[in-house]
Amino acid sequence: MTRSILILGGTADARILAGQLAEDSGYRILLSMAGRTLSPVEQPVPMRSGGFGGATGLANFIRTEGFDILVDATHPYAARISANAVEAARLADIPLIVLSRPVWPRLPGDTWQSVHTIGQAVAALGSEGRRVFLALGRQELLPFEAAPQHSYLIRSVDPVEPPLKAPDARYITARGPFLTEDEIGMLEENHIEVVISKNSGGSASYGKIEAARRLGLPVIMIERPQQLNDTPANNVTVPDIASALTAIRHQLSLFENRGE
Repeated sequence: MTRSILILGGTADARILAGQLAEDSGYRILLSMAGRTLSPVEQPVPMRSGGFGGATGLANFIRTEGFDILVDATHPYAARISANAVEAARLADIPLIVLSRPVWPRLPGDTWQSVHTIGQAVAALGSEGRRVFLALGRQELLPFEAAPQHSYLIRSVDPVEPPLKAPDARYITARGPFLTEDEIGMLEENHIEVVISKNSGGSASYGKIEAARRLGLPVIMIERPQQLNDTPANNVTVPDIASALTAIRHQLSLFENRGE
């Protein structure tokens, strides 16, 4: 029997995981993306784009398409999608594997101010004009229009359209990973005074955090949203791709042992 795996993507980890699963014979794999990136990188497996209509819609999709395992490899800040995945897995009665990268720890030399929302990050900049590096998604930039006294350097995967309504806003379009030495050069060349970042975890975007540490720059760190604690017993949270592969293969072996 061909086993089917639905992967909710949104990170490079999702693409790598899908590719490694595709190397194993006999799996039907579908990678689902939210569709926010205008030019997503090529994926190693079939892909769909867009939402499902909440947890119920996702559960119906799982049942209709006959998926055996749901994998949540979305961005750590996609709290609503992750909550829907938990509920959909419960409704469809299938196991859920959650790939959740550990947060970046605060290391000696880091000067972080922790906040919980974009609005708090804007307020944390203060009233005096500063040169700010924003490493956030396009959809999260609008609140910074309320602080036009600052100079913004904005990096995003896709162009910011329409541009931010701020007197001094410049843009870099680039896709990680970003090397620390390159990040140091970028911050120095643009005379950046403060970095605003999410605590996304992983190595692809950590360069700016290490660069800020080495340059003695403060970081306004937007912490992750709280995750559900009362998740079903057949849900497994893992920290990396290797652990996700192990968990998926273990679940597949359980199916075989039960004769399902």
